Amino acid sequence: MDAWNHNDFISKNYILNGLDNTLYDVHSSIKKAKSLWEALDKKLKVEDVNIKKFIIGKFLDFKMVDLRTGMSQVQEFQLILHDIHVESMSLSAYSQMVATIKKLSPSRKDFKKYFKHKQKEMRVKNLILKLRIKKDIH
Repeated sequence: MDAWNHNDFISKNYILNGLDNTLYDVHSSIKKAKSLWEALDKKLKVEDVNIKKFIIGKFLDFKMVDLRTGMSQVQEFQLILHDIHVESMSLSAYSQMVATIKKLSPSRKDFKKYFKHKQKEMRVKNLILKLRIKKDIH
């Protein structure tokens, strides 16, 4: 039992040693390593869910406007799509392409219509290349 208590003490302090000071102060009163680990795991899972909600919120709220350059907005949208990928959330290539078209500014309705009715499926990177080539987006 002494060996187990010693190992638990060492494990708990290894975990606490890796924490930021603010987290250390909150969790240092926990007595057992397993309880500490479970508390941190629960906290991190909640933070992970909140990060995903934030990214999805950014994705849903994003809309291109005529006041800013189109390419900078497309790049901003690509960063949001990248964040979705990094968080292991999936969005098919087709959905990404459709979302990009839908988020183009209202003044680009002819361009949106052209891509919406295009027979051949296209990836987002090809759409962005077309946007650059056509200079249809400023």
